[in-house]
Amino acid sequence: MKKTSTRLADGRELIYYDLRDDTVRDAVDRRPLEPTVTSSAIRRDELLGDCVAVASHRQGRTYHPPADECPLCPSRGERLSEIPDSSYDVVVFENRFPSLAGDSGRCEVVCFTSDHDASFADLSEEQARLVLDAWTDRTSELSHLPSVEQVFCFENRGAEIGVTLGHPHGQIYAYPFITPRTALMLRSLAAHKEASGGENLFDAVLARELAGERVVLESAHWAAFVPYAAHWPYEVHLYPKRRVPDLLGLDEAARTEFPQVYLELLRRFDRIFGEGEPPTPYIAAWHQAPFGPLADFEGVVRDDFALHLELFTIRRTSGKLKFLAGSESGMSVFINDVPPERAAERLREVASS
Repeated sequence: MKKTSTRLADGRELIYYDLRDDTVRDAVDRRPLEPTVTSSAIRRDELLGDCVAVASHRQGRTYHPPADECPLCPSRGERLSEIPDSSYDVVVFENRFPSLAGDSGRCEVVCFTSDHDASFADLSEEQARLVLDAWTDRTSELSHLPSVEQVFCFENRGAEIGVTLGHPHGQIYAYPFITPRTALMLRSLAAHKEASGGENLFDAVLARELAGERVVLESAHWAAFVPYAAHWPYEVHLYPKRRVPDLLGLDEAARTEFPQVYLELLRRFDRIFGEGEPPTPYIAAWHQAPFGPLADFEGVVRDDFALHLELFTIRRTSGKLKFLAGSESGMSVFINDVPPERAAERLREVASS
């Protein structure tokens, strides 16, 4: 992998990740852009104890442009985009309309391929590995920013999820706090460690699932399963079999095998609802240990956390979505229409031949 860092016309950082070491990236952003102005602020909810990012400048962000005006495609001729070069393998750049900025963190866009009509599932194993390397590199770089406590790599796929740009891409949020979902995991981790005399909760969950009926696929270094208490109709958790706290901890064997496993998982998701159905909308979310202090979680150290990816769709059956209505949105109590055992069975049925 070759990494080349440059600057866009308004001062934002852009980084090319290339498969070939001899690739030269010297294209200049020719757009007449003014410096980016953001108004992101973090406000703490005193009753719930969580934080909300207020970012009014995002109201003006690009919204469903036609394909020939996509800002994530390469620049060609006089058609100028966020990527100055005429081609690329993987690109990461600072979001022009970030939810988090400055002392409130940082937001980046990850373009998986220059092919506008592709999806992550269409990538070659070599290209998927390059994306993994980019995620890992950005996790490392962002973790050193003084305002950052947690790094979150994720992909939103599909208009039903709320994606406003059709080009295959994901995002990275670098939070200045530990997110509520991670805090819940850490509290459960601490309680289980104390109650069990030192057992790791993540290890216990993985061992239980591997011995059960909800395994979707398993390889030498990775395991994917539908969790016992899945919140979403089709939800899969992907774990490396050797517990590591973040992407940086993966060894070469796990990195090499990841593209095979993850691409197969994504392709199965697109076959859940049968032939002729539109691509399955999903969210793919990497959960990594925070880089900030864990003093609020007594007895827990960073290495107790287990890196894992959670992949889920909001589609519950053909043509129908799972909406977060009163119970989910008002009380955070999910009601799942698909038994996790049936979801796992379906995801095994659609394995590629």
